[in-house]
Amino acid sequence: MEKITSNKKFFGTICGILAAVFYGTNPLGALKLYEQGMNTNSVLFSRFSMAWIIISIILIIKKENLKVTKREFGTLTALGLLFTASSMTLYFSFKYIAAGVASTLLFTYPIMTAVIMGLFFKEKAGFKTIIAIILSLVGVLLLYWTGEGGEALNTLGVILVLVSALTYAIYIIVVNRCPLEMSSFKINFYVVLYCAIGMAVFAWLTGQPLRLPHNAVSWFYATWLAVVPATLSLVLMVYASKYVGATPTAILGALEPLTAVLIGIFVFNEPFGIRLAIGIVLILSAVIITAYQPKHH
Repeated sequence: MEKITSNKKFFGTICGILAAVFYGTNPLGALKLYEQGMNTNSVLFSRFSMAWIIISIILIIKKENLKVTKREFGTLTALGLLFTASSMTLYFSFKYIAAGVASTLLFTYPIMTAVIMGLFFKEKAGFKTIIAIILSLVGVLLLYWTGEGGEALNTLGVILVLVSALTYAIYIIVVNRCPLEMSSFKINFYVVLYCAIGMAVFAWLTGQPLRLPHNAVSWFYATWLAVVPATLSLVLMVYASKYVGATPTAILGALEPLTAVLIGIFVFNEPFGIRLAIGIVLILSAVIITAYQPKHH
């Protein structure tokens, strides 16, 4: 039994790491699509619609029953609304502050997760958890601390990211605490469906027409957003939250801003210095501390 539990924790940790890395590629696809002339509503609608089609095909192949109980429907509705709000506010923030800075600010969600779990579910943050949060936050600050000072960040952009972080933290907690006895694919079948419908309704209310990808480049990045940060990240995050818990899953999310930095270095040829190196080491240390599960005798 102990070995089975240990294997599940290891599997959950790997899922958490991959989910964070995949989710960290959001700015890459979003900014490329903005360059192609697509607005935020269109980008998110394309992302979630395509993700829903992919997940639907997988469920058809698996011949999985899509029926849910009233209680499950309520939980899935909450998850769908939370993830819609988190994605929408994050993508809109890219219009006001740099995507890298937004990815950094988004990483306040592990602290929000730990605080909410402590206040409402009496989950005590152990010494290891506190150290991991401190290391990862210092690492994130080092990744994007320009040292130039002067201009303050756009207030609306900051508020949007913090709302995104809060709704994402609550999403992780609901996944961890909810009584959903179904596959990760089935959960996300409903979550991304809600997201697609939500973006269509929002576009209609705001009078902004939805625009589908119109060339090979935009189709590539729309597909990327649907497959990597939407489908794969969401599915893996469900496993991570169930097997290792909400707070450790959130801390493993330190790899999100790290991914953004690496994309900047290797895709956009941004400089790599000692500050970035130290930040990366601190973040990886936090992930290792979180992932390490000592054997109890």
